[in-house]
Amino acid sequence: MEKNKLTPWLYLLPAIVFLGAFMVYPLIDVFIYSFEEGYNSASQTYFGVGGYNYSYVLHDPYFLQALKNTFILVIITVPVSTALALVISAGLASVKPLRDLYQTVYFLPYVTNTLAVGLVFMILFKKTPYSDGLINLLINMFGGQSVDFIDGPYWAKMFVLCFYTVWVVMPFKILILTSALASVDRNYYNAAKVDGTSKMRIFTKITLPMISPMIFYLVITGFIGAFKAYSDAVALFGTDLNAAQMNTIVGYIYDMLYGDSGGYPSYASAAAIILFAVVLTITCINLIISKNKVHH
Repeated sequence: MEKNKLTPWLYLLPAIVFLGAFMVYPLIDVFIYSFEEGYNSASQTYFGVGGYNYSYVLHDPYFLQALKNTFILVIITVPVSTALALVISAGLASVKPLRDLYQTVYFLPYVTNTLAVGLVFMILFKKTPYSDGLINLLINMFGGQSVDFIDGPYWAKMFVLCFYTVWVVMPFKILILTSALASVDRNYYNAAKVDGTSKMRIFTKITLPMISPMIFYLVITGFIGAFKAYSDAVALFGTDLNAAQMNTIVGYIYDMLYGDSGGYPSYASAAAIILFAVVLTITCINLIISKNKVHH
């Protein structure tokens, strides 16, 4: 009997060791670093223990700008990308000819290198001495004025970043939601059609509740992914994101470790713990909301 109880733990042991070594231990280590004031990575010394690192980070204009950018990115891209993915997935589910081809086309951005996609977006939106960019040409065709989306006003740069992020994350969501729609029991739809139920009511009363676990999964992972955004901004605006006012929290952490202002692991650790706390809080809120909104 004791052997039967021990066997599952033996199977789990490799995963437990891996998670402990590469996730739990680093998190504890970062938490300790965040309280060590004036930590020097070369000499492995510090001159005090306290909350100064958190105070510095929370009063740093660069961090506050990164926090603002990250929250805007999260609030806009997560619901927009999820809603668009749901609409496209529903359309793909209702189209039988060439469905596999359409799914492949929509999935292509997900398997394309992030920096390559960012370069294409930069070419589309960036003004140069020779051209205002394809997007500005379209704006001019409809009587609008050219906008410098890459080096211009803040709202224009944020629009490009949000647009780019939605473009990159939507293919994965389409793939997941298309699979979820295909798994819904057809008997529910047949019964609803017999009763003469409208398509909109079928979608809201049958389809959405049945795929709500997948929607919730995409929302949670979307929030986490958006909070970890960094490479998207680099692909569009270069490595000096502070100068462009487009840095993110992860970018701020990187700069504190390795950037021009780098060499401050204690500040980076404090910022990382703050990011962890924010993501954990929002995830817990979503879990509480899901108890009443998700159909199991």
